[in-house]
Amino acid sequence: MHERRKTLALAAAGASAMMVLTACSGGGSGPAEGDREITWVINSLPAAWASISGAGGSVYTVQMLSGVVPHTGVFQPDGSYEYDLDILAEEPMVINDDLDEGPFQYSFTLAEDAVWSDGTPMTGEDLRVTAMMYASPDEGYCTTCDSRGTTNADMIDTMEVDGKTITITLEEGLSDPEWMSLFDSTSAGGGFYPSHLAEENGWDVDDPDQLGEFFTWLHEARTEWSGGPWMIVEGDLENQVVKEPNPEWWGDPVQLDRIIMPFNTDEGTFVNAFNNGEFDGANPAQFSTDVVTQLEGAPNATVTIGEGNIWEHIDFNTENEWLQDVELRRAIFTAIDRDDIASRTYGEAYPEYELKNNHMFGSDSEYYVDHITPSGQGSGDTDAALEILEEAGYELDGDTLMLDGEQVGPFRLRTTDTVIRNNSVQLIQAHLAEIGVETTIEMTDNLGEMLGGQDYDIVEFGWSGFPYFTSNPEQFWHSESGSNFGGLSNEEIDELAEATGSAPNRDEAAEYANQAMEILVEEAYVLPLLADPQYFFVNDRVTNIEDNLNTSLRATYNIGEWALAE
Repeated sequence: MHERRKTLALAAAGASAMMVLTACSGGGSGPAEGDREITWVINSLPAAWASISGAGGSVYTVQMLSGVVPHTGVFQPDGSYEYDLDILAEEPMVINDDLDEGPFQYSFTLAEDAVWSDGTPMTGEDLRVTAMMYASPDEGYCTTCDSRGTTNADMIDTMEVDGKTITITLEEGLSDPEWMSLFDSTSAGGGFYPSHLAEENGWDVDDPDQLGEFFTWLHEARTEWSGGPWMIVEGDLENQVVKEPNPEWWGDPVQLDRIIMPFNTDEGTFVNAFNNGEFDGANPAQFSTDVVTQLEGAPNATVTIGEGNIWEHIDFNTENEWLQDVELRRAIFTAIDRDDIASRTYGEAYPEYELKNNHMFGSDSEYYVDHITPSGQGSGDTDAALEILEEAGYELDGDTLMLDGEQVGPFRLRTTDTVIRNNSVQLIQAHLAEIGVETTIEMTDNLGEMLGGQDYDIVEFGWSGFPYFTSNPEQFWHSESGSNFGGLSNEEIDELAEATGSAPNRDEAAEYANQAMEILVEEAYVLPLLADPQYFFVNDRVTNIEDNLNTSLRATYNIGEWALAE
């Protein structure tokens, strides 16, 4: 495998949580004969041109922007962590982590030759403005920013910029055990953004309303800037994007002339299109037994399968008039048979699947606690579910669940249109029919928009998990989080989520996270299914490419090093 010449390795701390300008160069005129070109499929539509917001924060947006949005580090396929020393002048440092001596403080310094694609130097101001957009509106930086990951940024008291360096001081008494993640590939925006473009567009970033306008612009205007080896030269959010080399990139030169990323939601077309040479590979977010089976027989394909960083789950919209009742939610989750879903959707091609009984930690983690099995949720125990309903005052009228003479529901059961999720929601529909709950299945090809608009009653989708975990409870379940799509509001969970993110070390953070999960299960808000098996396939003509199950970037994590075999 390739070597990375300009990075330092940092062992990933703890156990894995798995296991959230210039004109274009070339103008997109199409490939010339002899061009070194790769076509890489993204298997759903990105919802925005930035991934900071709840609606834009999908793996599809993150992968579309890979090689464009600069970041300070990324987890490697082997679980180690590498700072990007193309972007950074040196490894970031903790200035103080002894709260008896003063507030927690750390700094980042960007590389001297790091510039944006219009030649403007990257500075600590880019980091400052990005952190402001990552924070909650309550922090006062931005009135309309809708960040999907606010934990790290909300701890900040002051940010001092000195040229290429930013020094960050946390609020008195707070720690951040995963401080280095603030601007890396796992952050809300997948890195950091060019603050000078706000001024060019007439926005004052220190005015909360105008920073919100910049935030909106970043998500709505096609990304024609870059801080990485690639830049988007044409495309839209409905069809594809085309990337060509960033002429101002200061790192090792890319080895391709063009990367085309079509958005193809129809996995049934993958095999024929791949065999016909229409594209070179993909790392789909959802598993497909049929596709894997057929590709494993293709002579020009490398195919890998492993337990991925995306865990599948079922959530409620708690603002639905019926689903506000926690007893109904508990009964529905109890009626759902997770093993039936997993065995009938993954069992043939991946019989090694394991049900997920902890929202944060895999069963091999030192922090693992089985929260789900004792609750009975996901067991498919129809009798137990009906008993919960009966005690709560519900009754069956034939095959219909009633409360006070009125039918309960029906509910809109939604997910993205893939074979696996199609099968899954049909099974869920059948499970719920056993307790008289009627559901109507509706598919979407825009997951971010559906979730952000709370356009569902019951939904199945996936969260990305990383070796980082301390910010996850606040991102997923805090009542003020833009990623808490179903609107759960629980003060105890809020307090524990905040405590997880500000704990002095990962061990204590894990204790708080497990306490939050215990309450989350009582609330019957999120039912984990399993960590999705993930597959990757690539034409053997492509080299320096491998799947990376420790990041939402997947195989695109090293997109600047992709090449064609000699």
